[in-house]
Amino acid sequence: MQKNPTIYKEQQELPTIQRVVSVLWPSFLVASLATVLFFSLFDPADLGRLAGYPELTRTGGYTIGFFAFWLMTAISCGMTCYFRKPVHRPRID
Repeated sequence: MQKNPTIYKEQQELPTIQRVVSVLWPSFLVASLATVLFFSLFDPADLGRLAGYPELTRTGGYTIGFFAFWLMTAISCGMTCYFRKPVHRPRID
């Protein structure tokens, strides 16, 4: 007896929240590490002055930097999840 392919596919798929968390959690961890490493070398207040924002505080610079790193790593993780799906090739009988 053959299994219904649509039921089998639904059983293999992850819930949406699990797919979202599988992208956001690793990207959060990598963004945290990247923020620590980047700002151990560069002062956010100095970067703000160089960028033309002299009123940027260190805390504001850390915040902007963290969310920028998180966005970049989330896009990277999301693309990895997207491209790891198998390619559906037509069957040649």
